[in-house]
Amino acid sequence: MIAYLSGVVREVRESSAVVVAGGVGYEVQCPNSTLAKLVVGQNAEFSTRFVVREDAQLLFGFSDADSLRLFDLLTSVSGVGPKLGLALLSAMPVSALAQGLLSGDAKLLSSVSGVGKKTAERLVLELQGKVPEHLAAGATSTGTGGRAARITTTASRDAIEALLALGFREAQVRAAVAELVAAEPDASADALIRKSLGKLR
Repeated sequence: MIAYLSGVVREVRESSAVVVAGGVGYEVQCPNSTLAKLVVGQNAEFSTRFVVREDAQLLFGFSDADSLRLFDLLTSVSGVGPKLGLALLSAMPVSALAQGLLSGDAKLLSSVSGVGKKTAERLVLELQGKVPEHLAAGATSTGTGGRAARITTTASRDAIEALLALGFREAQVRAAVAELVAAEPDASADALIRKSLGKLR
């Protein structure tokens, strides 16, 4: 089992990076959040998960332990393989994805390419009580007992509808608005739209 990797970034690709460690180049499959932090020629560290299949041996790498934790939870669900788990983590921040699972937001999950309605509902059903609440920090308000609460203010709904009408992807829109509402619960729809545009463009 390869649990950790440290090496020099040789190449950054669309969904992976080549990292040289001990004279060996490892292809590491990464979510967008990790790829965005990599700089060719500089050292990088990854928490990793090594997956062996009949037709391939794949190494998945994450810049933080929370992403790996959520990846392991996602791929523990029947029908959700590592590629789909990576797609979910690439579509939105860990905090927004964790919030969607905690609040049972199957619509948010199904807005990610490759995630059908049944898969989204299965993810919610199997993980709603298993996702550590601290993973949703920064993307949710907190309800009774500290449980993550779904953000459903009128302003956020109006902002989401307006941004979707502009052609942005639903997963990205919901994630951006969720983060802004968590930071500014009383923000108006206009403010949410303006600040979300800054994140989405």
